[in-house]
Amino acid sequence: MSESRVIGCLGEKLVSHWLETQGWQILHHQWYCRYGEIDLIAVGAGESGIKTLSFVEVKTRGQRNWDQGGLLAITPKKQAKIIQSVALFLSDRPQFLEYPCRFDVALVSCHPYPTPNSLSEEIPSFSPPINIGQSVLINGYQLTLQDYIESAFSE
Repeated sequence: MSESRVIGCLGEKLVSHWLETQGWQILHHQWYCRYGEIDLIAVGAGESGIKTLSFVEVKTRGQRNWDQGGLLAITPKKQAKIIQSVALFLSDRPQFLEYPCRFDVALVSCHPYPTPNSLSEEIPSFSPPINIGQSVLINGYQLTLQDYIESAFSE
């Protein structure tokens, strides 16, 4: 696994843990189909307390990035691929057809430790709860959930 892929997986794991501490249940990590990948699919209580499906795009970026921490990478083309993937996901799962759906974006920053350790492909589990803006040190990297944008775009 490449270093960038491992770092991306660490970001997804961090966001997954954060969602679980917010009361969401993760249904899938890295769900693939012919249109692409959905990083996280979660079910939980939305704003109104109604069970909601959240399709989460996680963007993990280093210090010097060109796309505002990953936000500009959610282009209309990327949104269309995610929407197509969601339609395919729902077509095989009629039990979720009545659930409201939303498309969320999580922005994670990643910086090496001052003295980085060797990168491990093993994705650790997080034990303490984390908050937005709080750093977590893992595998020679400092990861921070910078922002979590609910309903970042619509179909």
